[in-house]
Amino acid sequence: MKRYFAGLTDPGLVRSVNQDAYYIDEPKGRFFIVADGMGGHAGGQEASKIAIEAIRGYLVENWDSEQTSQELLEHSLYKANRDIVFEQAERPELGDMGTTVVVVIFRGDREPWVAHVGDSRLYRLRGSKLEQITEDHTWVARGLKAGHLKPEEVRIHPLRHVLSQCLGREELEEFGLQQVDVQPGDRLLLCSDGLTEELSDAAISSILKSVRSSQGAAQKLVSEAKDKGGRDNITVIPIVVDLLNNGD
Repeated sequence: MKRYFAGLTDPGLVRSVNQDAYYIDEPKGRFFIVADGMGGHAGGQEASKIAIEAIRGYLVENWDSEQTSQELLEHSLYKANRDIVFEQAERPELGDMGTTVVVVIFRGDREPWVAHVGDSRLYRLRGSKLEQITEDHTWVARGLKAGHLKPEEVRIHPLRHVLSQCLGREELEEFGLQQVDVQPGDRLLLCSDGLTEELSDAAISSILKSVRSSQGAAQKLVSEAKDKGGRDNITVIPIVVDLLNNGD
């Protein structure tokens, strides 16, 4: 399954430090990772860095093993969580650090799998329809699912950034794991909440539909998020699936 992709991260216009991190398995494009750290400037940077390295290392080392894609993702996230918890114990000043993460893997010709913790997201654009594939691990997302909140309330709720789960906790109680249906012409987007805090799904969809190249889409998404305020770090990885010409 041919893929064209690009990644971009930006501190935004308010934060002095970028606590986001991403990784692309270049040039093969076998897997993609976005992490959004938290817990103070040093803690957030360290947590996202540890998560990226742990997941990357585990995937590379075990890629050709007999593990299923589901097992591969599960074990890589558990390793990242253990590594962050270990670093917290070694460095008490970073005891509150944690990170969100979203990981997409493509193994051979099989459908890709996604795993995530927190509110970093995976989207899929098919034709004119943009769909959020992952479900945020936040208190407001739980309230929406339970019917206690309406969609329009979630976007402006004062507690919308409060996570119900992240990497960097003794017990990793909740993470999302699923296979993703993709078809030729689909576009996938991994992103941190610095993008989705500023841009609506309609705005994201418009950019992905109108900008042909993955690199151009990444630049446009970040630029538009900054134009809307850029209050948080912004990280994006657009992936164009199975097109013969990406326009790059």
